[in-house]
Amino acid sequence: MSGTREEPMMDAGGERMLLAMWSAPRSRSTAFERMMMERGDFTVLHEPFSHVKDFGTATVRGREVTSERELIAELRGLPGLTFLKDTTDFAYPELLTSQGFLRETVHSFILRHPREVIESHFALNSGLTRDEIGFARLWEIHQAVLEAGGPEPVVVDSDDLLDRPEATVRAFCERVGIPFVPAALQWKPGEPGQWGRTSRWHQDASGSSGFARTEKRYEVTVENDEKLAAFLRYHLPFYERLRERRIRLDCPAEIA
Repeated sequence: MSGTREEPMMDAGGERMLLAMWSAPRSRSTAFERMMMERGDFTVLHEPFSHVKDFGTATVRGREVTSERELIAELRGLPGLTFLKDTTDFAYPELLTSQGFLRETVHSFILRHPREVIESHFALNSGLTRDEIGFARLWEIHQAVLEAGGPEPVVVDSDDLLDRPEATVRAFCERVGIPFVPAALQWKPGEPGQWGRTSRWHQDASGSSGFARTEKRYEVTVENDEKLAAFLRYHLPFYERLRERRIRLDCPAEIA
């Protein structure tokens, strides 16, 4: 399948694009978002769908929205270049039926092995439920985009992002039709204001200055806890289906 894309959507004022990145929680998506902030050409929205679900409100360019439907309508009307990152610890039924939004938005996904996701997530949320892990919901969104007539979403393996950041980000930019900005691969540590509501989830990203691997050991794992092992068995097939579609760095003109 060709990795090329149409030019970003245009409006009367010039270039317009809504670029979404969907992620299971604990999948390094916030570091990717931090890189998008560093570019300087995109307005970046941090988890507006999950904020509506979790807190009842999200702010989009100074306007407060209080429902998923209202959020989608606001996003579809945004001018200029906008990047949103969101996670699938919540379900978004309005998103799955919003044909226009699914078709018009440039969708992407970032993956991390569910074994690592589950253990990292459980360490922060001991009441973790199966569906909060989010890979089944990622697959749902992926399929909804295709069923709505949207182009094949771009899938990034976060291990590639850590091991080969420049090549991975360059390939991502090529697929979605935006310039590659090498300087955005490094940034100053710190917590952007948008992360304040959920800051405990973003400590690693807040302390980072680029894409780097950090190894952690957890007391409760998929090896010693049957509940977590069952979660892994459930989500692994959805992860594998998405990973089959990842950008392959050894085939720059193709999406797997």
